[in-house]
Amino acid sequence: IRDAASMNPDQLYGLVDHSFGDETPDNVVCLTFRSQEASFLVGYVAGLTTETNQVGFVGGMSNVVIDQFEYGYRAGVAYAAKELGKDIKVSVQYAESFSDAAKGKAIATKMYSDGCDIIFHAAGNVGTGVIEAAKDANKYVIGVDRDQYDLAPNNILTSAMKRVNEAVFLVTEKTMNGENLGGQQLEYGLTENSVGIPSENPNMDPAVYEAAMNVQQEIIDGTIEVPYNAETLEAFM
Repeated sequence: IRDAASMNPDQLYGLVDHSFGDETPDNVVCLTFRSQEASFLVGYVAGLTTETNQVGFVGGMSNVVIDQFEYGYRAGVAYAAKELGKDIKVSVQYAESFSDAAKGKAIATKMYSDGCDIIFHAAGNVGTGVIEAAKDANKYVIGVDRDQYDLAPNNILTSAMKRVNEAVFLVTEKTMNGENLGGQQLEYGLTENSVGIPSENPNMDPAVYEAAMNVQQEIIDGTIEVPYNAETLEAFM
């Protein structure tokens, strides 16, 4: 994108899920997401739903983007645990891959056998293996990026969705209305309806969904400031 932008200075480019930061070219707008906000919601749902008081997170590779998912999730679980007045353990493991579905299945199978009854994955195709492990163990799994309910209708508790379509629409609309967005990084989250959980969650207790929607509003209002890395999680805790 950077090379194309330099060769076509009169063309505006939109780059999704990546930022050049202070080095963003004048004809590029970078769209990033506060994925930690959706992850907090699914962590909260997991915390209210778990019967073993033990849940898991499977990541692809640790980086700035995946940290948002892990630490947002852990914070959401902790928020639910405090609300319920109990301790809930979060097991975390990385596959060091975004493509090895077999490794994802192996990691998740071990987590389930060790007592986790809900696992959230943010791991690309590794997550396909996590979902397969949930089906085999007849446990819950939380999808990512889109509503993954169709992959395991009996096992998907909910999904942490990244609504790229909403963000692209907003940027396109602003551009059509004459706003000059070049050289900027725009970050979208719950406030802009660009992350969240599905409105239909057949495996979720309706009372849990209602509670999650109340928490969602607290995030939008700024009452809850969602952590996105180890440092902000420590401050949150």
